[in-house]
Amino acid sequence: VPFLLASLLQSFYGAADMFMVGKFSGSAAVSAVSTGSQIFTTITSTILGLCTGGTVLIAQKVGEKNDDGAAKAVGTMAVAFAVAGIVLVPVMLALAEPMTKAMQAPAEAFEFTKQYVMICACGVPFILGYNVTAGIFRGMGDSRTPVLFIFIACVINIVGDYILVGVLGLGAAGAALATIFAQGSSFILSVIYMVKRGLSFPFSRRYIAIDKPSLKWLLRVGTPLAFQSAFISISFLLITAIINAMGLIASAAVGVTEKLISFFMLPASSFSAATATMVAQNIGARKPERAMNSMICSMAVSFIIGTALTVYTQFNAENLTAIFSKDPEVIRAAALYLRSYSLDCIVVSFVFNLNSYFSGCGRSMVTMAHNVAATFLVRVPFSYFVSRMEGATLYHIGLAAPLASVFSVAVCIIYFIYLKRNGKLYSI
Repeated sequence: VPFLLASLLQSFYGAADMFMVGKFSGSAAVSAVSTGSQIFTTITSTILGLCTGGTVLIAQKVGEKNDDGAAKAVGTMAVAFAVAGIVLVPVMLALAEPMTKAMQAPAEAFEFTKQYVMICACGVPFILGYNVTAGIFRGMGDSRTPVLFIFIACVINIVGDYILVGVLGLGAAGAALATIFAQGSSFILSVIYMVKRGLSFPFSRRYIAIDKPSLKWLLRVGTPLAFQSAFISISFLLITAIINAMGLIASAAVGVTEKLISFFMLPASSFSAATATMVAQNIGARKPERAMNSMICSMAVSFIIGTALTVYTQFNAENLTAIFSKDPEVIRAAALYLRSYSLDCIVVSFVFNLNSYFSGCGRSMVTMAHNVAATFLVRVPFSYFVSRMEGATLYHIGLAAPLASVFSVAVCIIYFIYLKRNGKLYSI
């Protein structure tokens, strides 16, 4: 539940930008925030993949009661991500215009999108910092503390959006400024809290260094997840680019739908994130049956909630899309996309939790393999070819997501059966 609350707040945090821009600016600004946020979702999801490697490592060391190993994992995460933050800012600034062009941002929204990307690029170290601190807390089994800091960020972002977008009329640029200020505040406060409260194991300055075995494990688990997240996010970028070519209304409609879907996916992603930590701790503590039960319980809850959301959406899509736009054409187009896309909420309840089980056991390579395959063999080709068909609508393109997830479920089940038959299901 704390994972869900944190994710819900984080989605409110992102949705505030879209809501304020949709309320006080035009469709061009909505398109800019939609396209720009897609780019930064790629960055954030890649960071989260790497952080998961550190979280799993800390969780396993905590389960083993290996305080020295847990401390080394924390120090390694801190140094590795600090270096990454320093490198990423100038790279993102330099690539702002090329990325905006590659996304085929509509002409009316091009400059707004470029501004949004450049401003958000300056906040990359804060994104890294917050996710590292949240990963450390969760690895120790504390999923509640990150909720506090994302709540603070959410409040700051909403207030900032209202002032910068609503009062000062800065549009997409104002939304970006509010976002990085909120991220920075959350990160700084979380570090202060961590220093004052301390960790659940002894930690000192001598641990703030790269420990090679810890780094090797972090990369072993985190790199496949980072690549998986990056490739999936790139697929979203490709699909956004495909739909952007259909015009401003379609572009804005996709942005609205993606914001809603980010909420709909929260139950499955949040419970599965908790599953990854519980599986890792219980595998470390040599309690494989409890690890398995964690996955099954999470899968059941995710399925029930996902089904309820999908059914509700079929009858109320327009009411939902109207939250983020006042343009009737955008509302109707987004509703079409949302109805088909929402079917994915049911299927991912299985995909996400199976992925988390494999990751908690240190088998994240398979999760990367099937997700990348589903993305580039099913989702992107399907979206492209359907978009070229005469009479195709956003409803038809939206079917690409659940079809890709069905492919992933099939691969996961086959691999799960293989591990069980060969006695490798509970091994690290």
